[in-house]
Amino acid sequence: MDLVDSHVHLNFDRFEADLAEVARRWRAAGVRQLVHSCCSPAEFPQLQAVADTYPEVFLAVGLHPLDVGGWQPELAAQIRSLATSDPRVVAIGETGLDFYKADNIEIQMAAFRAQIAIAQQLDLPLIIHCRDAAAAARDLLRQTQGTLRGVMHCWGGSPTETQWFVDLGMYISFSGILTFKNARTVRDSAAIVPRDRLLIETDCPFLAPVPYRGKRNEPAYVASVASTLADIQALPLPQLASQTSANARRLFRLPNPTQLQQPERGFATV
Repeated sequence: MDLVDSHVHLNFDRFEADLAEVARRWRAAGVRQLVHSCCSPAEFPQLQAVADTYPEVFLAVGLHPLDVGGWQPELAAQIRSLATSDPRVVAIGETGLDFYKADNIEIQMAAFRAQIAIAQQLDLPLIIHCRDAAAAARDLLRQTQGTLRGVMHCWGGSPTETQWFVDLGMYISFSGILTFKNARTVRDSAAIVPRDRLLIETDCPFLAPVPYRGKRNEPAYVASVASTLADIQALPLPQLASQTSANARRLFRLPNPTQLQQPERGFATV
């Protein structure tokens, strides 16, 4: 099976002891490429270290909306500089809005606008975090001039909200939430997304899908998300996997995975 996990956080401490084993499992599961999201420019060297060891990992750089308390305009210049410093950078983010855990709306909006501008300047897609802020995110994106590409990551919105972002040209990425017993709204949303806009992700180490719920999430488990999404979309699993992988490669402009050189034996931990 050919899978792309479009959103991971492998630099987190929870992977420090056994990342090599985690990598063996994702390769065995058919995960051929991964996009490593970024919460703060300060962690970018950690992301690079992961990608140095695992060539199927590609990078994003940005500032998470829950980390914007220290936002200054010079951070935008830093994000832009980092994005152009490494050819493995395929996106800006994760950025966006989170009104569930924070109420600093003005500063979140300022940081989001700045990162939208960087993405447009560099012709990179946005990885958008949006929690309890769909209307505000929609309105901001509608006001943006020029070409805009991106994905609503770990999407949990209603079908109406989903349609807003599909109409804006966004891709929609579903995580392990899709497999949860009480996630009817998310499954209803997944049913209306055009097949050429679907992505899958783990958002690991968070939100492990059924049957791993309660455990640390990891990229191999994206196969469970794919299986549930295949059922919702009434597609054979290999076809759903192929479709979402093609979508991820198109959005992030990932190379053909056969071009990647993977270590022939052994793995180094990061």
